Order: sequence, then structure tokens, then C-alpha cells
Amino acid sequence: MEQKACWCTFISVRLGLVWIRVMIRVRLLWVGFKVAVISRDRGRLERLRTLVSPSTQDKLTTVVGDVGSEEGAEQAKQDLLKAVGKVTDIVSSLGFSWWQGGPPHTQSLKDLTWVIETLLLSTFVSWKAFFPLVRDEPSSTYSFITGGAGDKLLMPGTGFLTVGAASALAFCQVLRDEYPQVPCKLNQVKINAGVAPPERMVPGYLSNLDLGEAVASLVERRSTSHSVFTVSCPADLKSVTLERSL
Repeated sequence: MEQKACWCTFISVRLGLVWIRVMIRVRLLWVGFKVAVISRDRGRLERLRTLVSPSTQDKLTTVVGDVGSEEGAEQAKQDLLKAVGKVTDIVSSLGFSWWQGGPPHTQSLKDLTWVIETLLLSTFVSWKAFFPLVRDEPSSTYSFITGGAGDKLLMPGTGFLTVGAASALAFCQVLRDEYPQVPCKLNQVKINAGVAPPERMVPGYLSNLDLGEAVASLVERRSTSHSVFTVSCPADLKSVTLERSL
């Protein structure tokens, strides 16, 4: 297929979403995309390269940058464009996979602010900086990877995670409603399950290989827009691959 540059954010330092992001990128390389990954953690970018086969190393570009601030996001965008030129597709998967700090009455305003900054504000700042690169192109995509923690309290002590995740879900909804006619394919994949590599699979979890393939298929086919793909079980992954919003 035609090679394309796909920008993907890689900010989380927590394990759960890392497996998702890594396999999306690896799968995109497999199907012929050129992939640029932005992360503030140089070590994680170096480890990512160890997961990429030698035959696709030349298609992977890594950029050290922090898209959590307006200045950092703008600098990362300029560094990205300098490194790869035109960007056609963006997969945004910011934040962290878990937070279990305790019930709200035991937490501080600083704790809540950190969660909001990580899950909502960084998503807004990076979107504002990078969305203009693909906004007016009907053959381009902007995909958000989010979690299902915003729909319910996962367990006692994780309440701030629900608050932050719900804010991110609301922001994605706002974008779909505020920009109904935008030419770019704007979609969201909401993951309502644990994700692990095949050797660590347990009941109720999704394979990171299958999830990476499903999201890569959504980006590659670029025929659906303004949809939410909710993934709670392996059958849902097939629906994403077939581009049926749930």
C-alpha cells in the first residue's frame, strides 16, 4: 500500500495503555505506514525500537517532546514536521492506565489537578496543536484512544480516575458535535477491558495484538467518521475491524 506518515502520541508511563499504543504502532508499520512517535521519555522511545523488526526500522521516526503544554506541543509539532514532512494520520492516546489514590475525601486539590491535567488538558493541548495538520483532508484521520473508566467507578479508591476519564470522553464528544462537517475522519476507540500480550492473557482481557490490528485497520481504511467504537470483548474488535460503531 502507499506509505503514509502517522503521528502517534506516547506519553503514558503506566503499563496498560503502553501495550495498546505499542501494538498499534507496530501494526501500522506492518501494513506499510511510516510511523512517527512522540514521547517525552527518550528511554521508552529507545525500547520501542527494540520491538520493531529490522525490515521496518527505516519507517519509524521518534521525536522527544512533551505535548502536555502549549509550548511543548508546538515545539513537538515543528520537530515532527521537520523530521517527516506531511502527516496524514494521527492516533492520540494520552494519559495513564490506572490511578488508585483513595476516596475523594483523602485526596488533595493537587491530586485532582494532576489527574485532570494528564487526562483532559494534555488531550486538548495536543489536539489543538496537531489537528490543523489533518483537519481539511478527507483522506486523513484523527483517532482518539480512550478508556471506559469515565463511565463508572472501577473500584473503591479510583474515583479521580473516573473524573479525569469522563472529562476526556466529554471532550471527544464535544469535538464530534462542534465539528460535524470537518473533512478529516474523526473517531474514538473506547476500551472497556484490560489489555495484555498473549503470554499474559487472563479471562476478560483483550490481546494487544488484536487490538493493535483493529485500530490500525480503522486508520488504514479511513471510511468512517464521527464514530465511537466501544471495545469490551474480542467480538467488538471484529466490529472495529469491519468499521461498525457500537
